[in-house]
Amino acid sequence: MTPGLTPLPARLPGHAVGPGRPWPMGASLDGDGVNFAVFSAHADLIELCLFSADGRKEMVRLPFRERDGDIWHMHVGGLTPGTVYGFRAHGPYAPEQGHRFNPHKLLLDPYARALEGRLRWSDAVMGYKIGSSRGDLSFDTRDSAFAVPKAVVTDTSFTWGNDTPPRIPRCETVIYEAHVKALTQLHPGVDRPLRGSYLALASDPVIAHLQKLGVTAVELLPVQAFPDDRFLVAKGLRNHWGYNTLAFFAPEPRYMAKGALWEFQTMVRRLHSAGIEVILDVVYNHTAEGDQWGPTLCYRGLDNASYYRLADGGRHYVNDTGTGNTLNLTHPMVLRMVMDSLRYWVEVCHVDGFRFDLATVLGRELHGFDPNGGFFDAIRQDPVLSRVKLIAEPWDIGPGGYQLGQYPHPFHEWNDQFRDGVRRFWRGDAGMTPDLAKRLLGSAERFDHSGRSATSSVNFLTAHDGFTLEDLVSFTVKRNWANGEDNRDGHSDNHADNMGMEGPSDDPAVRAARALRKRNLLATLMLSQGVPMLLAGDELGHSQGGNNNAYAQDNAVTWLDWSDPDPALTDFIARLTALRRAHPVLRQRRFLHARKRAADDLPDVGWRKPDGSAPTPQDWHDPAFRALGVELRMAAEGGDPCCDAVLSYFNCGGAVPLTLPASARWALVLDTTRPDLTTGPAPAELPAQSVLMFRSAPEEGRAQGEHP
Repeated sequence: MTPGLTPLPARLPGHAVGPGRPWPMGASLDGDGVNFAVFSAHADLIELCLFSADGRKEMVRLPFRERDGDIWHMHVGGLTPGTVYGFRAHGPYAPEQGHRFNPHKLLLDPYARALEGRLRWSDAVMGYKIGSSRGDLSFDTRDSAFAVPKAVVTDTSFTWGNDTPPRIPRCETVIYEAHVKALTQLHPGVDRPLRGSYLALASDPVIAHLQKLGVTAVELLPVQAFPDDRFLVAKGLRNHWGYNTLAFFAPEPRYMAKGALWEFQTMVRRLHSAGIEVILDVVYNHTAEGDQWGPTLCYRGLDNASYYRLADGGRHYVNDTGTGNTLNLTHPMVLRMVMDSLRYWVEVCHVDGFRFDLATVLGRELHGFDPNGGFFDAIRQDPVLSRVKLIAEPWDIGPGGYQLGQYPHPFHEWNDQFRDGVRRFWRGDAGMTPDLAKRLLGSAERFDHSGRSATSSVNFLTAHDGFTLEDLVSFTVKRNWANGEDNRDGHSDNHADNMGMEGPSDDPAVRAARALRKRNLLATLMLSQGVPMLLAGDELGHSQGGNNNAYAQDNAVTWLDWSDPDPALTDFIARLTALRRAHPVLRQRRFLHARKRAADDLPDVGWRKPDGSAPTPQDWHDPAFRALGVELRMAAEGGDPCCDAVLSYFNCGGAVPLTLPASARWALVLDTTRPDLTTGPAPAELPAQSVLMFRSAPEEGRAQGEHP
């Protein structure tokens, strides 16, 4: 018995305890009970702790007596779904060597499928004594079981019926980044008891809205279970975004109305039936345990030296994530846990893909970032995971952390250069037209290598991290005071433009200018090669009051206000996605390089000035060059020569005369200065601050532009 721990029975009367097997990991139901398997390379002893159904009373501690390599396992007969359990791990407490075993701390199963209770912040969850002169080298003997969440044995079966993945082609994908609660908490069409939940996202009115917008995939901010950080709780705030995962297999309970896995599965099934994919934003770069001053909740107590990348002999943590610790994916069992988790969400929950937070961490080997590292090799050869959508956030704060364009096929990547370049062009920054040209063609200078496609770039104007679209045209300075960090947090350079007045305005001219700027930004997004991503709420005119880092604002700052939507903007976005669907030339797999097509001897892309001529080298280097046209056809190699051509103009300057090229008969189908226009003749003038799009009529002539 460990000194200081209440003695408990080591037998469970009426339940046969056997050796079990080392697979699968975690708690697995069979016809006779539950098999438990847990990894630890450095523990001396691990105990299975069984609790009452409410998680309040520890009933028994059963020592694992079987070990297969570094996997400890046992089978307990007669246990059923709903069994609440945790682990205690005995071993050396030697932080200088990387070991932080403390059996007084109840540990969550890394493979927990569901949680009972939430983390209650107490000094007892720390493995060391708060306030000790020895700091984290001290040893705390208080039992943490009362304060930590426990794992729950879960029956994951579900009646999927005829559910099948929509498998939307990459070139047809339109992503909608959303937060489960923020999207649905105030929706008047959702029953009040369901608001803020997975079932709310699965409701008819929410799905109808998504279908109207024309999005094909919902990318959800983290839904793997996470706690509220202690420093936030002390300030009366919550971890709203969820980028601090504790349990990689368990859906976050706060988004459940009934507290059951089937709610998440129902959401996926209903979205699939509407033709919408589900992509999860996942955080496998770090855990919620923080640095050496953080709590002992799971991984630190089971095998700190294996789960984390350590420094200074093992006492401190590598912090490439900025969150205190970094998961050690170079360890085979940690990599296995991540791969098992990804497969679980695909096979058991039917999700369609993942967006990997701070993905450079996942590819960082001992020698640095490696696109052929263990994680990338594992995921690309996996028969399940290699078929789903994979999206990287291609940076972290570690050495060599910015890796945009360096990920292997079939990864997509969030393209912050699209975001910044397009914002700066429309703000009127000098010399940005050549950069716009690159973004319109899928940032080929970054992605066109190693057989990658033009869909590698995920183009976005706004995301959860940063200004909303409304705030982008309303504020030039961030206003993050509500976060309690004296406005030091969040990006300071947002390439924003308040259109002449900071903050909300009742001035009709300012409001009209802001509405036009939003339409221009959105039109640029949808007329560019690559995969477009929208931020939930931008279509409603949602503002966060200038807060560009609302990670802790689980309140009206982030909750979408459906009572005062912007129907004109919603309709405009729906028109843009419809145009994108109708014109394959806007969503090509192949990069365009002004190569002539064999079918008609016309180049697949040509650049135009408003007078119809091709820009000269002097034009491209002119800081005042602010109006650019691009004439697109299907790619010279492999494209359908019968598809309509598209001619688009982007003008961030004043009005200029317009002469269309003679390469086709052109019909106007989009004018951001006249958002209600659906078709019409070509105007004699390219309006100031505008995007115009023309489609070719059946008969085409011959002309060619020049590539910059």
